[in-house]
Amino acid sequence: MQTFPVPILPAQSRIRPRTALVASADRSFRQRLSQILTGLRWQVREAEGGAEAWAEAEAAHPEAVIVDSWLPDLELREFLSDFRASFPGVDVVTADGSGADEGPRGPYRQELLYAIRRSQETTDTAAWNAAPSIDASATVVELAGPARTGEPAVADFAVAHFVAPARGAVQMAVSLPAGAQKAIPIRPAQNASVFEADCADRLPELIGNAACMLEVSRRIRLVAPRMTPVLIEGPTGSGKEIVAEALHRLSSRSRKSFVAINCAAIPESLLESELFGHTRGAFTGAVQGRIGRIEAADGGTLFLDEIGEMPLGLQSKLLRFVECGELQRVGDNETVRVDVRIVASTHRPLASQTLTGGFRSDLYYRLAVFLIRTPALAEHAQDLPLLMEHFLQKLGRDTPLKSVDEGARAKLASHNWPGNVRELEHVLERGVILAGDNPVLTTREIDFGLSVN
Repeated sequence: MQTFPVPILPAQSRIRPRTALVASADRSFRQRLSQILTGLRWQVREAEGGAEAWAEAEAAHPEAVIVDSWLPDLELREFLSDFRASFPGVDVVTADGSGADEGPRGPYRQELLYAIRRSQETTDTAAWNAAPSIDASATVVELAGPARTGEPAVADFAVAHFVAPARGAVQMAVSLPAGAQKAIPIRPAQNASVFEADCADRLPELIGNAACMLEVSRRIRLVAPRMTPVLIEGPTGSGKEIVAEALHRLSSRSRKSFVAINCAAIPESLLESELFGHTRGAFTGAVQGRIGRIEAADGGTLFLDEIGEMPLGLQSKLLRFVECGELQRVGDNETVRVDVRIVASTHRPLASQTLTGGFRSDLYYRLAVFLIRTPALAEHAQDLPLLMEHFLQKLGRDTPLKSVDEGARAKLASHNWPGNVRELEHVLERGVILAGDNPVLTTREIDFGLSVN
């Protein structure tokens, strides 16, 4: 085993322990690195993602931050750029060395690099530790799901083990975080029992066995039991509210209310009252007081749909509630404490909007502690037959069950689905109506259904 010389600690470290922040979705990596840094007289704080790391940095004022080579909730390059601008005195090091020389070097850089090397030495399962048998020119990574026992090797399929793919594995392109598109081998067809076991983990609300859909189910199961705020990002019609309802159903709050409010559907002048409530006479027409949606969700889950549409002025009031759990009804001087779990959704790139002032960055980092992305239908087009069957069965509860002929199936398969799963549901519903007593949908009904969009 290769050894590294232990760096000599600066004299002041023997007097006052310094603070290091380790940001990684890989729990085992955080624990290994924290143990090594603690032995080097550091105080260590840990974060599972970029948003949590930002909050920890604001609270702890660390001298150094070690960031994994991928973050589950934020684009790494963007995070590093924003973080260095906001915390210019902090030495920021990435675990794989990428971007390590872009910022200023702190006095403990060699010590940090030593700790990183030691943590990589202790295991051959780290996501960044290349297996010696793999071809350096290959761009293939293994799709590594969570282990059935013990801790998962990695926290996200996009940060998979760099190991040689199994013999007979089939490669397929999947959507990864920006700049990380790679070929992913799925499990061999002959290993059907493993694939079926993964599909069995899919939540019943989420139709589809594509890897990206199974990943959504996995993330929901991981975070649902916690109080952690969740931000759901995805294009319109991709099922963000279904994900929010699943988070509530699997949480300890499922016996309490799930309250949803669409921030884009309510005029700005009324949105504050809808959220926080108001007292009698607070404004013209307020003939009696009423509680807001936040209070109505007390003990349960508050779902803020399309949070990116919320006006900036109201964002600051929501931020205060998120930070302290207290609100003031419109027209009232008294504060009310409310216990809710916040889940928000957006089709907008909120991380980018924080840079342009379109969304408050402090609110974003508090809402996006854990990120779930719902994929566009085009990203899991292989699930189209399952989705069609699901919606036809659903429509068949009130009308005779219908099927789709081969021509109509080919037409549906060739469509690019800009409206995603919701568009597919509406196209089939229109087709069922047009078909009348005919038990089979043909290209005529499907063509009409598609032309309406």
